[in-house]
Amino acid sequence: MSKSPNVIVFFTDQQRWDTSGLHGCPLNITPNFDRMAMEGTHIDASITCQPVCGPARSCLQTGMYATQTGSWRNGIPLDKDHTTLAQYFKAGGYDTGYIGKWHLGSTIGAVPEEERGGYDHWLGANLLEFVSDAYDCVLFDKDDKEVKLPGYRVDAMTDAAIRYIDEKKDEEKPFFLFLSYLEPHHQNHLDDYPPPTGYRDQYTGRWTPPDLQALGGSSGQHLGGYFGMVKRCDEALGRIQDALRSLDLSDDTIIMFTSDHGCHFKTRNAEYKRSCHEASVRVPTAFAGPGFQGGGRRQEVMSLVDLVPTLTDAAGLGVPEAMSGRSLMPVLRGESKDWANEALIQVSESQCGRAIRTKRWKYGVVAPDVDGGAVPSAETYKETFLYDLESDPYELQNLIDCESHEPVAEILRGKLLGAMERAGEERPNIQLQTRDRVTQRKVSVSEVY
Repeated sequence: MSKSPNVIVFFTDQQRWDTSGLHGCPLNITPNFDRMAMEGTHIDASITCQPVCGPARSCLQTGMYATQTGSWRNGIPLDKDHTTLAQYFKAGGYDTGYIGKWHLGSTIGAVPEEERGGYDHWLGANLLEFVSDAYDCVLFDKDDKEVKLPGYRVDAMTDAAIRYIDEKKDEEKPFFLFLSYLEPHHQNHLDDYPPPTGYRDQYTGRWTPPDLQALGGSSGQHLGGYFGMVKRCDEALGRIQDALRSLDLSDDTIIMFTSDHGCHFKTRNAEYKRSCHEASVRVPTAFAGPGFQGGGRRQEVMSLVDLVPTLTDAAGLGVPEAMSGRSLMPVLRGESKDWANEALIQVSESQCGRAIRTKRWKYGVVAPDVDGGAVPSAETYKETFLYDLESDPYELQNLIDCESHEPVAEILRGKLLGAMERAGEERPNIQLQTRDRVTQRKVSVSEVY
């Protein structure tokens, strides 16, 4: 490879981690992702740092937490003073392209040039869910002209991505393409998950994840369509892989597959995300290509803000000082075994909450009597949940009021406070939960690690 590797970010919206066969889904809806993850590097515990569309995107474009970008809820455009992925890659000699949903601008449809994060090639829409539909794919080009692409929206955008790749294949510069789908996010004006024609019936009533079996929500109405949308996204991934193979670019191209957040189908609150539960924050993530082949199923807990420096590092750009996360590349190269194995989660819509997620535990707090959309953070939080993910991966038994788990809560409380401070937040006060229910065995401090 005579030049730096090409890089593609394959980005879905609102995709749960357990849609993947590697995470137990029995429906074989992600064979291309599963194969990519098995042959490349699979991030088993990939945790978004903000389970809301806009804030998560601000983190992924900058490598910083939403409290640092300023885009801590939807509707706050990304500060133009922040350096974006496009600008980092452009400075490294890359041609940069963006296709799809942006959700970091001040408009609904066309995004003004100064709000596009510095991407060279542009075919996008700020709020794609409001200007397009499943079979009405409308995007806007670099001149703000409306472009209607034929086909199911996933297919139409994939066609555009393949055209971009084909155009750039022989250029001296490597390319960085950010491909941002709406699927499997719900179509807002319908409150539905519209898959390609014929796909809904294939998956309706066949398998329901344990949390949705126990808690219900809207999964009975929506799950068949949701799985159908995921299936089409996976087929799109296969088409991108086929295009790279046919153009002899497979060995020269890094692909990162991830999503902004998951979907709990109205089980944890009145809508689909905006909670710190696994259903909202754990997403399917894998890397393929130079530096990642044979990396295996990684057990490190990785935050979305860790994915960004990992990507720039793998492309030879190093880790920009402004980024809050860490690159996994030294670990993959065998140069280091040091990894914190924890992820900070911030949520500032529907509630103002924080959580820390380790390999085994999830500890969360919520600011009492605070309007979730009014402030980015709070001075006081109250302990709200503690889950043992080893025995309860779908978080159905809250242990926060168990006296036996006080040592665990105490250690995780310290971890959360430290993580919040490292993310630039003021150290808050945390009100303790009353613990008056004694279980049979007290958990030892050593079991926290």
